[in-house]
Amino acid sequence: MSRRRIAAVLTALVLGSLTPVVLPAAGASAASCSSYPNWVAGKSYVTGNIVRYTDGKAYIAEHDNPGYDPVISTWFWEPYACDGSGTPVGNFVVSEAQFNQMFPSRNSFYTYSGLTAALSAYPGFANTGSDTTKKQEAAAFLANVSHETGGLVYIVEQNTANYPTYCDWSQSYGCPAGQSAYYGRGPLQISWNFNYKAAGDALGIDLLGNPWLVQNDSAVAWKTALWYWNTQSGPGSMTPHNAMVNGAGFGQTIRSINGSIECDGKSPAQVQSRVDAYTRFTSILGTSTGANLYC
Repeated sequence: MSRRRIAAVLTALVLGSLTPVVLPAAGASAASCSSYPNWVAGKSYVTGNIVRYTDGKAYIAEHDNPGYDPVISTWFWEPYACDGSGTPVGNFVVSEAQFNQMFPSRNSFYTYSGLTAALSAYPGFANTGSDTTKKQEAAAFLANVSHETGGLVYIVEQNTANYPTYCDWSQSYGCPAGQSAYYGRGPLQISWNFNYKAAGDALGIDLLGNPWLVQNDSAVAWKTALWYWNTQSGPGSMTPHNAMVNGAGFGQTIRSINGSIECDGKSPAQVQSRVDAYTRFTSILGTSTGANLYC
């Protein structure tokens, strides 16, 4: 998600200038711990893999790793809820079954486990205020994500002609990964070298030097989206997180993400698309939408 959006870029993202590859959704709900394979020291694991440790508990890989011990290498692994009920992982208000219902045709890159692995980066997300507020924020985030990625189908920006335009050479650190390396990626389509630099600094990941992590590591991709959601106001006056937890309403999340192009009557169809997704997702979560849906 860029703070300097261009109308042509948005059109390419939303309408999709290339035909996306639609992959089947993942399993509907969490399984019991006994159904996961035993962890093996020295075996290579990728982000989203779930294993059963020697204590009988399950752990999910937050990052690719060569078989590090889950209870020692906590940057690479985190505990995973696996009671088979399809209940939310940890404190997250969206269960895997609900996530799959929201995104039935999503790209397999966008895993539920990748999302839940990313939550630790911003523990206040969908975990602040009343249960209603928590569910509304989760629905608002996922609704905007759905709009930006065509229902979690697109991983990277579809209009490759725009790729060379996202390098701001006025920044002292330049574009070490190359002028065309900072195109839109991930759930909120982060773009521009300065956004990769800021997100990487906040997350402790070298995204300026290796922006491809956002399209290759599901947890990193989700973390960049959560970084923008929780810390950036874009063309708005508040972060999307603050808009939801302080009662400003869903419309202000749109303004903070793409308000300069969509809000104030500039693109009512795009705003309506986001509102429609938000309305569907709040219904799935069994909560109300709240007021101030439009911008």
